[in-house]
Amino acid sequence: MKNLLLALISGVLLAISWPTYGIPFFIFFAWVPLLMMEHNIAKFSNIKKKKLAVFCYSYLTFLIWNWVTTGWLYNSQLPDGSKSLLAVLFPVLTNSFFMALVFVFYHIYKKSQGTYFGLVFFVAIWMAFEKLHLVWEFTWPWLNLGNVFAEYHQFIQWYDTLGATGGSFWILICNVLAFYTIRIWEAGRIRKSLIKNVLMTAGCIILPMVISLVKYYNYTPETVGSINVTMLQPALDPYTEKYQKDSLTIESDLLKLATENSVLQNDKKSKIDLYLSPETSLPGPGSISERGFNNSLLINNIKTFLSQHPKSIFSGGISSYYVYKEDEKKPSTASYLDRQGIWVDEYNSAIQIIPNQQPEVYHKAMLVPGVEIFPYINFFKPILGDVMLDLGGTTRSLGISNERKVFANPYNQSVIAPIICYESIYGEFVTGYVKKGANLLTIVTNDSWWGYSQGHKQLLVYAKLRAIETRREIARAANSGTSAHINSRGDIVDELPYGAKGALTAKVKLIDKETFYTKSGDFLSRLCLFVIGALLLFIPGRKYLMGKK
Repeated sequence: MKNLLLALISGVLLAISWPTYGIPFFIFFAWVPLLMMEHNIAKFSNIKKKKLAVFCYSYLTFLIWNWVTTGWLYNSQLPDGSKSLLAVLFPVLTNSFFMALVFVFYHIYKKSQGTYFGLVFFVAIWMAFEKLHLVWEFTWPWLNLGNVFAEYHQFIQWYDTLGATGGSFWILICNVLAFYTIRIWEAGRIRKSLIKNVLMTAGCIILPMVISLVKYYNYTPETVGSINVTMLQPALDPYTEKYQKDSLTIESDLLKLATENSVLQNDKKSKIDLYLSPETSLPGPGSISERGFNNSLLINNIKTFLSQHPKSIFSGGISSYYVYKEDEKKPSTASYLDRQGIWVDEYNSAIQIIPNQQPEVYHKAMLVPGVEIFPYINFFKPILGDVMLDLGGTTRSLGISNERKVFANPYNQSVIAPIICYESIYGEFVTGYVKKGANLLTIVTNDSWWGYSQGHKQLLVYAKLRAIETRREIARAANSGTSAHINSRGDIVDELPYGAKGALTAKVKLIDKETFYTKSGDFLSRLCLFVIGALLLFIPGRKYLMGKK
């Protein structure tokens, strides 16, 4: 019963720490009950199958955490309008399984090499697990620990040095110190040692926050200029309007919003430099041929609009496709359409449109598992077949851009990063745009699939992490909200509420200085991979030395 209670407490503490409803300071102690549970089973329990017990108890912890924080996925709808239970069950059950498996690896190593090396291994393997979630096709970094302070960004200004992965490392170290303090007290009951370890743990928690607050109140960005951006929010229901309404009607409404918001409210003489539309804002049903950009009525309508607003450009999200010629090299994502007899790639794209110029396009590279990509389909298809693979999402992958791309404005100094929705969760990934010269981050998103829930709220505040890591301002255009202007300290300067139809116009600053995190990326995660290797090699080395004695 004690172990069950400890597992439950950890699950609740992890869950109530999370944005945008929780209090993140609980995270510094959330792992302690779980670590105590493992220690009780490893050292004092008579349970025969200890690995299985650790797995089951930790699975309960992670199940609570995943369900409470990402249960909003249930709001996804099936074609008949009913809620999609699979949309929440698969990621919650699977991610909880992976987390519990990682915790069992820690239990096995700790049992073999002792508590001290075991705790080092725990920090390293969890960091490695979070890094895996940033790079593999089952990618789901939503619950990476460094995200927990997204709503309390004043306390994590040092993310411009270590990033959100540095936040994960910080949280894990604090939990290990808290657990170690309890264990030392239980073992010796020495007051002096207790005071020393409590002070060490408190310092580990408080000092980075103090440093952050000093940075926050003393930070002044070095800008190279500013531009006026109008973020368009058409508020189309993704299930009943966005992909059913006529394409020209959707575009007409979008350009009407742009026309109505073509000047700054507090400066009527200023023009708009950039009109930004949400993810897949065009064409509605279907997609736009990338071979036919110059002949596209939708794109030419935007060019006509821009010709009436000199030196303004348009950027936003589109659904596009590319048809390959017979002699063209075809990537693995290309699909063969039997009826037409052609090879084609489909994309979730960002586009920049300027009159008298060929449109520039970038294809979303971090795809949503199960919706835009079926993970490791080449492995699963021979096993499951086409029928088993059709789970209501996609049975093939969208095409991607293999490198980050930026859009330069010929009329001013702005160079924008065309970040598309899910990509905004990935810290090191976003630095790729900055390394290409981006001095402004734009995020185009359609996160209205889950209604008014924690889903779109969490994705919004995660964007604040990217602003701090890169010290870039963000213009965010969302289909149904929340569209926002975020400054380089992570403050939401202005926003357009969820569900509102309209536009948000803001003067955003351009910053070109690179942060340490932009240059180094997730080096702490890579360091932890090296530590894991060293710890695993340490086992045979230690046995050899002990055998010599």
